[in-house]
Amino acid sequence: MEKRKFGNTGMELSVLGFGGAEIGFEGVEGPEVERLLHAALDAGLNIIDTAECYVNSEELIGNAVGKRRSDFYLFTKCGHKDQTFADAWSASDIEHSIDRSLKRLKTDYLDLVQLHSCDKATLEKGEVIEALQKAKKAGKTKFIGYSGDSHDARFAIETGAFDTLQTSVSIADQECIELTLPLAQKKNMGVIAKRPIANAAWRYKSTPEQDYHRPYWERLQELHYSFINGDAKRSAETALRFTLSVPGVHTMIVGTTKTGRWQENAELVRKGALPAEEYEQIRKSWKKVAKENWVGQV
Repeated sequence: MEKRKFGNTGMELSVLGFGGAEIGFEGVEGPEVERLLHAALDAGLNIIDTAECYVNSEELIGNAVGKRRSDFYLFTKCGHKDQTFADAWSASDIEHSIDRSLKRLKTDYLDLVQLHSCDKATLEKGEVIEALQKAKKAGKTKFIGYSGDSHDARFAIETGAFDTLQTSVSIADQECIELTLPLAQKKNMGVIAKRPIANAAWRYKSTPEQDYHRPYWERLQELHYSFINGDAKRSAETALRFTLSVPGVHTMIVGTTKTGRWQENAELVRKGALPAEEYEQIRKSWKKVAKENWVGQV
């Protein structure tokens, strides 16, 4: 598995990481999570990313691989109430969230704590940034980052306070390629691509009911990519390799609930970045049809 230097952090990350949302939201049982993660770690995974609001994802990860802490980098997010999406941006909220994550994940430190979709107005007040910096100084986390999209992410980068950026990058979500990633590169930030497979929205034959999947499905109907043609493996490979090709991206986070699926996805990206012509064709299609409201999906 290819590894890339993660900005100024000194970490070298596998280009494919594991995202912990699905195991929490889809109610995966502990033994299955243990099998899933141990198999992925044995196959070359070295980054696990989760969040305080992904139901019991942190506990599942801590219980499953807490004893293998030295085998991977551990990232989480803060800024919401316990297992909800209600905002919690006070300094005490941030401190409580980080301490809770440490306990759940069965670790004395985190490699990265990220503000979770914090808006510009909140960032401007400075309290959340100061709270993260305090946690870093106390050794609770080695680095601090921002997870979010569009102009909120742009402002976060401009503050110069964050070591890393996690943002949506995919065949169906390309606003960041011009709006935020060039600046993040200039500042040598580590960049994590979320939703790199565009939620595999091509799986749906009709409009998905879930709000989480619908925007990408609707965009794909207009983009008419030639590789979205019923061949699920080719679609997934092209999508992942496109995101891998985007300048500035260091690692991609993909979640799964099935043992062996991470390895299957890892096999798809072994060919590396797309050929330049194929990458540019996807970019050309996006620029031709993308609408003003096709912004990064939080």
